[in-house]
Amino acid sequence: MAQKVVLKIMTMTDDKTKQKAIEAAADIYGVDSIAAELKDQKLTVTGTMDTVAVAKKLKKVGKVDIVSVGPAKEEKKGDDKKGEDKKASGGDKKAGGGDKKAGGGDKK
Repeated sequence: MAQKVVLKIMTMTDDKTKQKAIEAAADIYGVDSIAAELKDQKLTVTGTMDTVAVAKKLKKVGKVDIVSVGPAKEEKKGDDKKGEDKKASGGDKKAGGGDKKAGGGDKK
């Protein structure tokens, strides 16, 4: 099961340390995606990896605090379906309005 781990790396203050942190996390087996926020000094790692292995590897970059560990949410699939339904129903309404106008033009 995929999980999402959010870590705070205290020494991640510039692009060089950010890149080192990303590269260190990328070496771990089971990592699917990595996102880094330099402003908040946070690194988000998603995948089927071991949380302890991620923290150990990132300790080489700097001091690491685990902020949260939880299941990775797959909201994109659900949102896309809802968005398609809304677009389809909205398109039908527009097409219906166009037919009425075309019918009025045929009466000439």
